[in-house]
Amino acid sequence: MEKSYEAAIVANGVFPSHPTPLAILARVPHVIACDGAIRHVPHADAVVGDGDSVPVAYHDRLIRIEEQEDNDLTKATRYCLSQGWKHIAYFGATGMREDHTLGNISLLMRYYRDFGIEGVMFTDYGFFTPMKGDHTFRSFAGQQVSIFNFGCSTILSEGLRWDSYAYEQWWQGTLNEALSACFTLQADGCYMVYQTWDGSKK
Repeated sequence: MEKSYEAAIVANGVFPSHPTPLAILARVPHVIACDGAIRHVPHADAVVGDGDSVPVAYHDRLIRIEEQEDNDLTKATRYCLSQGWKHIAYFGATGMREDHTLGNISLLMRYYRDFGIEGVMFTDYGFFTPMKGDHTFRSFAGQQVSIFNFGCSTILSEGLRWDSYAYEQWWQGTLNEALSACFTLQADGCYMVYQTWDGSKK
């Protein structure tokens, strides 16, 4: 999570109010808004979408993409790729409609596997990180951790309260807990890790 991002994409979901994601967003050099999300980041470099919900004042920065096969989050991601940006922080991609939330979270894995994007999706409660193979994650004792399997036949863990495995259902990997300043996952495929900003409730 503590790394530099080349660009931020702000979607038109729930804009964060937690100080940590806001501080991360403030440090990103390039900001791209998805259509109506420009109202949250009026300083954005560009607005990507069909333009239906973009105020006229921002039309000079509008990159209008009419096709409907991909959603605005994917259009904005493709725009970042065209600029050579692959380290991307995502904001406002969850909340509101639950189907949009699930779709956007799953798209993060698509961007990682198909586009080579090293992206992290931030919310008011925590952040999602797609990963493949072995990786050590920075953490803290009591941090809540969930692991979502995207095709692994093996997922082994060190530093979590409960041993992980190759979960067949998404719910099986939820509600784990970090024991110290880091934890390690060893896997033979792709998976998604969710980590909270705050620790467990005692």
